[in-house]
Amino acid sequence: MIYFIVNANIINIVSFFNSTNVTFFAYGLTANIAAVLLYGSTFVPVKKIETGDGMFYNWVSCASIWVVAMLGDIFFQSPKFHPLAMLGGAIWATGSVTVVTIVKAIGLGLGILIWGSSSLLMGWASSRFGWFGIDPQDVSKPVLNYCGAALCLVSGMIFVFVKSDVKLHLEPETVPLLIERVSIPSAAYWIDAVGPKQRRIIGCLLAVVSGLLYGCSFVPILYIKNHSMCPDSAFYGASDYDVDYVPAQTSGVFVASTVYFTIYCAVMKSKPRVYSRVILPGFLSGLMWTVGTYSWFLANNYLTSVITFPIVTAGYGLVAALWGSLVFREIKVRMKTFIFHLFCSSDNLF
Repeated sequence: MIYFIVNANIINIVSFFNSTNVTFFAYGLTANIAAVLLYGSTFVPVKKIETGDGMFYNWVSCASIWVVAMLGDIFFQSPKFHPLAMLGGAIWATGSVTVVTIVKAIGLGLGILIWGSSSLLMGWASSRFGWFGIDPQDVSKPVLNYCGAALCLVSGMIFVFVKSDVKLHLEPETVPLLIERVSIPSAAYWIDAVGPKQRRIIGCLLAVVSGLLYGCSFVPILYIKNHSMCPDSAFYGASDYDVDYVPAQTSGVFVASTVYFTIYCAVMKSKPRVYSRVILPGFLSGLMWTVGTYSWFLANNYLTSVITFPIVTAGYGLVAALWGSLVFREIKVRMKTFIFHLFCSSDNLF
């Protein structure tokens, strides 16, 4: 099965290569690789730093995403701002709220592998069947397409059973700002006090939900582009260039994260867990994610999203798994090779 899927993908890439300018292909491939590396390394800066419940870190990284995107907008000179694209950013920010909990529960590598699989499946299903009002995409070989989807589903289920060794780390700054020392509980965050089995179940479930949200986050952009040729549509004449939608999407990320952080502050009675050491790593994470998004959208312009989406979605999971297993020692050695080969095969989904 894997042999035929790989061959089908190779044929698609070769035919694309033969019909496209070599320079454009090189640009697209370079941008795609950059997106994979940046997405897969987004949470590395904060892996060894105490983040508490992660709400402050999430807001800092989302603010960084918006700032970097605004600077990018000055360079790319994006045309009309479409508020609907902000909805995708809000969906992404909703999934991002759970990231710290996932990383603490099951680790960086395994968490991204699981939400990468669910994100890939959601992206495939919404595009293949035309969910959420976007145009369904026809494929030349439906059998191979469905086999690839099934393979991705199986790989995601296998990841759930992969053992990870996540150690709760203690940093010098264990007491957050704005909270009196006498009021600090024994555990900085509720997930730290949960038993290993329950923590694993919670982490896996949150990773699946987060991946589904990530998979939906680009649907509003696709919807706008699909309706850009309809004279009766409010989006008639909208840009077909994905990069033009980054400012609107990141604005949605920042607005939603600010709303969530405000609600969190209210629940905490104006005493949020603010860790000063999170600020710089959080900004770096946001920078990496935004540059990765620009790289991905640029790759779409040169290679088309049919090629880039499965590669990016599966590729950054592989990069995160490498970080988790080789650097942070989270994934057991006996499973490494099997996981990597199985997950790499799922990038032939389309």
